[in-house]
Amino acid sequence: MNICIVAGARPNFMKVAPIVHSIEKAKGQGRDINYQLVYAGREDDPTLEGTLFDDLQLARPQVYLGVDCENLNDITGQVVSAFDRYLQAHPTDVVLVVDDLASTLATAIVTKKKGILLAHLVAGTRSFDIDMPKEINRLVTDMLSDLLFTAGMQSNSIATREGAELSKIYMVGNILMDTLRFNHTRFVRPALLAELQLQDGEYLVFTLNRKALIANKSNLVAMVEQIVAASAHIPVVAPLRGAAAKAVNECLEQLGGADNVHVVSPLSYLEFGYLTAHAKGIVTDSGNVAEEATFNGVPCITLNSYTEHAETVKLGTNVLVGEDPKALGEALNTLKEGKWKHASIPERWDGRSADRIVRILLEQRKARD
Repeated sequence: MNICIVAGARPNFMKVAPIVHSIEKAKGQGRDINYQLVYAGREDDPTLEGTLFDDLQLARPQVYLGVDCENLNDITGQVVSAFDRYLQAHPTDVVLVVDDLASTLATAIVTKKKGILLAHLVAGTRSFDIDMPKEINRLVTDMLSDLLFTAGMQSNSIATREGAELSKIYMVGNILMDTLRFNHTRFVRPALLAELQLQDGEYLVFTLNRKALIANKSNLVAMVEQIVAASAHIPVVAPLRGAAAKAVNECLEQLGGADNVHVVSPLSYLEFGYLTAHAKGIVTDSGNVAEEATFNGVPCITLNSYTEHAETVKLGTNVLVGEDPKALGEALNTLKEGKWKHASIPERWDGRSADRIVRILLEQRKARD
C-alpha cells in the first residue's frame, strides 16, 4: 500500500509525524505499506527550522511542491498543478490530507479527479462562518473524502448531518495528543526560563498568530493591556514570530512598556512543549495550543469566539473569550485567583490515534483487494 501524506504548513507536521511512526512500525512488523511525505511549500521554507524534524524524530519530506505565494487562490491553483504532476509520477493508493488549508483543498480535488482514495485527517471541524476561506476548504474536502478521520463526537455529528455516510466516518481521536504523548519525556526546559528567573507553574504563555487579530490594532492594544495588568501578578512569556512580535511590541511601547511581559524569539518544538506544559496558564489564538493545554491540564484562554474542537471547552481546560478585552481580563482574574474550572481529557485523546488510522487504511486496502 502506497500512502501519500501531504503537509501544507508547519503545524501539519505535528499531526503527520505520529502517522509516519505508525506506518514505520507496521512496516517493521511485515506489513506491505509505504509512504511518501509531500510538503506543498519550498524546501528552504524559513518556518521549517532545522530542529523541527529532529524534535519530531521525523525525516524531512521526500518531495517539495515548491509553492510559495500569499494569495489563497494562487496557492490553490499552483498546488493543483504541482500535485497533479506528482501523482502522474508516483503510484499512489491513498492520499492523506490534513486540516483546512488552501493546499488541503487543492490536493483533495486532484486526488478525486485521479480516482484515488482520499482520507481527511481532522475532518468534521466547522466554524459555521462561510465567509472564512478555511470553512470552504473544510466543507469541500470533507465532501470529497472517502475516509473522514475525526477527533470527537461533535465532528462525527457534523459530518453525518452534512450527509457523509456512516461507513466513511471514523472517530480516531486527536492526533496532536499522539505527538505530545510521544515527546512528553523529551521536552527540553528552555534556557530563557532560567535567564528570566521563572519557576515552573509561575508564568503565563501568550501566543498570537491570526492575521485578523494582529490587523485590528486598537483592539489588540486593549487586549495586550489586560495581559500587562495580569503580569503584575504573573510573569508572561510570549514566543512570537514576525508580524505578531512586531505588533505586540508596538502595543507594549504604546502602553509605556511592561517589565514582566517578555516577548521572545520562537522556540523549538520540544522547548515550546515544555514551556506550555509547565505554565500556570495560556493565552492564545491557536486551536492546536488549546488542544494541547487540555491534554496537559493547563488553563487556557482562547482569543476566538469558536473552536473547531468543542471538547476543549465542554470537557477540557479551554475558555473562549472572543476578541473581547473585558472578557479576557475577567478570565485572567479567574486564573490569577486559582478558580479555574475542573477539566478532563476527551474520549480517545489517548495518544493512539495514528495506530487506529493506519489500521483502518490497511483494512481498506484488504477490502479493495
